[in-house]
Amino acid sequence: MNGSTDQPEAKPVSFGVLGTGRIATKVGAAIRGCSASKLEAVASRSEERARSWADENKAGRSFDSYDALLDDPAVEAVYIALPPSLHREWTIAAAERGKHVLCEKPLAMNAAEGEEMIAACAEAGVQLMDGVMWLHTPRARDMRNVLDDELLGPIRRVTSAFTFHGLPGWEPATELRLRPESGGGSLFDLGWYNVGVSLWAFGKLPERVWATARFEHGVDVEASGVMWFEGGGVASFDCGFDTAMRKWFEAGGTHASLICDDFVRAWKPEKPRFWIHDSGGKSSEHISESSDQIEDMVADFCQCVRDDLDPRWGQISLQTQRVVDALLESARRGETIDLG
Repeated sequence: MNGSTDQPEAKPVSFGVLGTGRIATKVGAAIRGCSASKLEAVASRSEERARSWADENKAGRSFDSYDALLDDPAVEAVYIALPPSLHREWTIAAAERGKHVLCEKPLAMNAAEGEEMIAACAEAGVQLMDGVMWLHTPRARDMRNVLDDELLGPIRRVTSAFTFHGLPGWEPATELRLRPESGGGSLFDLGWYNVGVSLWAFGKLPERVWATARFEHGVDVEASGVMWFEGGGVASFDCGFDTAMRKWFEAGGTHASLICDDFVRAWKPEKPRFWIHDSGGKSSEHISESSDQIEDMVADFCQCVRDDLDPRWGQISLQTQRVVDALLESARRGETIDLG
């Protein structure tokens, strides 16, 4: 006898996927690859697409309606890979059937919808988490430790960029990011990460925001913004569909700065890195543990489901939504917006 008190591993969380697009395929693969989860089913409004996706992605069953999947007692949790305009409806429908919800970002079309989603999940006693992956990685924890250890000194500036060159050839008929009614636009798609990393670094909401944007087809195809925080901290960013891939942030403190040139997804997943630069020009590179960030997210979600529901994830999403909403309002009105 070795006196071990090891407990048997928890039963994998069984997932149903709503939607069959590119992100559904990526997250579906992670659900299969994560030991804490199992890909149980998929639903599409097209029976043919659902069946084809299930065959290609090794899902147990396929459904030709989202309701039918939600009524399946074998499904414990859903990943909602639908356009933002459908997030509220199907998150609430899933919660009412007792399903935990991993929802693609942005959380909703606006903060009011987000509040309804959080309330529905809280009332049903189910987990809600959005699909931002980088926050769940070992590198994010390492960078958080640097910020918490105050190695940088009080944070004064956060600067970030997230762009890619996608506009040529896009049309609203085939690209939902150009459809305002579906929740398109660069702030919802890319700026969500800029705002999220800024709130993560400062640990609080800004007092006021300002943004400017270029609008095409009724959506912001590129945007830049500023967020002012209590105590003098400032965050600035740019995002858009018209510039080469950039996905970096810098958190500058009074003593040193932390720089990550690929925080959204590591350029080299086998070598997730960041740097610390001091005021004298000395720099140090830090290499974190390699991992699959989508599986990291799925594993954290499953831990919440199996061990202890964590309402903080819903609140992180809602805070991000409130700031993104305010930035979009500022860009449309040409005014600074106070967040109260």
